[in-house]
This record gives sequence, structure tokens and C-alpha cells, in this order.
Amino acid sequence: MKDRFNLVYVLRISLISALGGLLFGYDISVISGAIPFITNYFDLTEWWKGFVVSSVYIGCMAGAGLAGTLSDYYGRKKILLFSAILFTISALGSGLADSLWSFFIWRLIGGLGVGMASVLSPLYIAEVSPATFRGRFVSTNQFTIVLGILIAYFVNYTLVNTGENNWRIMFMAEAIPSLLFFMGIFLIPESPRWLTLRGGQEKAKKVLSSIGGTKYAESTIAEIKLSSSSHSRISFTRLLHPPLRALLLIGVVLAVFQQWSGINVIFFYAPEIFAQTGISVESQLGQTVLVGIVNVTFTMVAILLVDKIGRRALMLFGAAGMCLCYIIIGLLFKNNLLEGYALLIIILLTIACYATSLAPVTWVLISEIFPNRIRGTAMGIATIFLWIGCFILTLTFPALMNAFKGAWTFWLYASICFFGFFFILSKVPETKGRSLEELEGEITLT
Repeated sequence: MKDRFNLVYVLRISLISALGGLLFGYDISVISGAIPFITNYFDLTEWWKGFVVSSVYIGCMAGAGLAGTLSDYYGRKKILLFSAILFTISALGSGLADSLWSFFIWRLIGGLGVGMASVLSPLYIAEVSPATFRGRFVSTNQFTIVLGILIAYFVNYTLVNTGENNWRIMFMAEAIPSLLFFMGIFLIPESPRWLTLRGGQEKAKKVLSSIGGTKYAESTIAEIKLSSSSHSRISFTRLLHPPLRALLLIGVVLAVFQQWSGINVIFFYAPEIFAQTGISVESQLGQTVLVGIVNVTFTMVAILLVDKIGRRALMLFGAAGMCLCYIIIGLLFKNNLLEGYALLIIILLTIACYATSLAPVTWVLISEIFPNRIRGTAMGIATIFLWIGCFILTLTFPALMNAFKGAWTFWLYASICFFGFFFILSKVPETKGRSLEELEGEITLT
């Protein structure tokens, strides 16, 4: 007889945790609309523009590095709460900044919150979700990320003609969902897997019973205890030895590939790219809203497909589709065919490919492939590399576009997608429909 799950309960606590993803999306995307205005306000060169946009990712690296270890020690819930506080402080501080360096510091604090949420929101959801539905629920985190991106684009577009201080309101508006996230954390339980590993078996049983009933709770706790007793607790240096090293490498490569696939240059520099077509700032931000709508729509498609056709198939489709789209975008720039809607259409196709694949599925995979006893730390390491990749991508894009006028920049991203396709094909395991404990036995005992 199949287990009967309280999916409404799982969805509720997953969505509250995924509010961290919404803030993640808003925080990293709000800068796209503010760029034209802060460029004038702070008198930024191309390199300084890249540095200002990418500065948040320095905080992301630190936040991701701290999140795994801190959440393994203090629990997932407390560190999510701390990230909510950081989001609120950063939103208000960034909006009130009166110098470039103060703006940088407040964005750095926001980056700490983004880095922590980027690790803990998908990790928490993976640890409370039944295996059959885990991909779908973890993908809700990506859905809230893209929803946050869309909200940022819409706020930017709405405020474009409201005066020279409009960029301040763009940042400060984030304080509202940040406070909602803070209050929501008090309504979710601690991760049952973390509770079990920390001796809180009765509390874990209560949470798991709410998810799937008493039998599900007992069998899940037994699996968790078996997986933790089968192996001694792993030190950081053990992660660098086989077979865990191979898992860590897969997680790191997937995380970096998600960023170096080039998609975030569209999200963060969309107005700059659309400016190449000669349209006004208002039209640039309007087309950016359309990017956000397509992103949200196709993320919903991914949520419906990830537990049906599997992780690998979606990832392979995304890598191949993005490679082709980047080749076409490069040709449009090379032949100066930027007027009209051709560039916009291909960019929207690129977003569609990414939203159905690399965007949600990367987070699903890196929340699944690591053993219970090192999941927080290993996800933290993979996510640090994700933010390093994002920092390098966003820092270099303005200079690359200025030097190569678009074509070779996008062909570079096409080549990365080409190699990413073959890495996924040869190295990435399928994790669909298996419990975290089953995956631990299958993937690590090689």
C-alpha cells in the first residue's frame, strides 16, 4: 500500500522556507534596474559597474560557506532566521547609502543573506519532502527565486520615472518580503533529519508523522539512523578523498556550470543588452519584465516535469538548447541584426531553456547527492563555488561586451554549455524517486 502524505503541509512549510529564494531572486536582480541610475549617481566606469553589480556575490560566497557548517551545528531553522535579518538590514541600508563604499558594504551584508538562503532553503525542503515528490518541492525554491526576479523587474519598471532617487526605493522595497520571511520562519519545524542526527528523535518523529503518518516517521528515522551509524562522522578533509571527492566534484561543477552557462548576464544586464537595439530605458525595463514572465512560466513547467522525466533529461535539454541559442545571439551581434524583435525572441528562448533545466534542477541535484552527515557542509562548498562563478561572470561581462561587441562573448557561453552537456551525460547520476538515504548507499558505496 502506498504511503499517504500530507502534501498540503509539506507545501506550506516548503513555501515558507522558499521565501528565502524569493529574497535571493529579488536581491540579485534589483540591481539590473538600478544600474542606469547608480551609474550616473556614483559616476561608474565599465569595470566599476561590473564590480558594483558583482559585489553582492562576495557576501554570497561567505554566506554560503558559513551556512552549511552553522546549520549542521545550530540547525536549519535558526540560520534561515538569521538570513532574514540580514536581508532586512541590507534592503534599508542599500537604499539609504550616500557613498559608493557604504553601498558596497550594505550589498555585502545582503550577499551574506543570499548565500545562506541559497544553501538552506533547498536543503531544508529536500529534508522534509517525501522522495516521490522531492524534486517538485525543491523546485518550488527555484520558482520563488524567479518570482523574486520578476517582482524586482516589475518594481524597477514601475519606478523608472519617479525621480532621481528611484533606485533607493527599488532597494528598500525588499524590506517588506524580508519581514514576512522572518515571521514565517517561526511557523515551520526544524528539519527532521537534522533533529534525528542531533538526538531529537521524538521531535523528528512528530514532524515526520505530520508529513506521512506514524509508519512513515518510524521507517524514515530508522533509515536516517542506519545511514548515520554505517559511517563515522566525516571531517572536511575526508570530503577530498574518494568516493566523496567525486560527489563533491559533481556538485561543484554543476553549481559553476549553472552560472557560467551565462544566463545571469541576461538577468542582471538585460537593460544593458537591450540598449544595444537603441530603445529607451523605459522600454529596456519593460522588455526585462517580459524576461521575468517567461522565466516564471517555464519554471512552472520544470516543476511539473522534474519528478516525471527525471533530472538528467532536463539538464541535457537545457544545456543543448542554450548552446544553440547563444550561437544565434552571437550571429545577431556579429551581423548587426539587432533591430526589431529577433534578439528579444532568442533571449526569451534562452530563458525558457534555462528555466526548465539548469535553474531548478541544479538545486535539486546538489540537495540530493550528498550523504546526510555531510549534506550541509558539502552543499555549502558547492554553493560557494556557484557564487564564485557568478561573481566572475557578472564582473567580466561589461568589459567583455565592450571588448568583443557581443558576438564572441555569447559564443564563449555557447562553448561552456557544449562542454557542460557532455559532463552531465557522462558523470551526473539520476536521482529521481529515491530517498536521500537510498541515494547515500547507492552513490557513495562504490
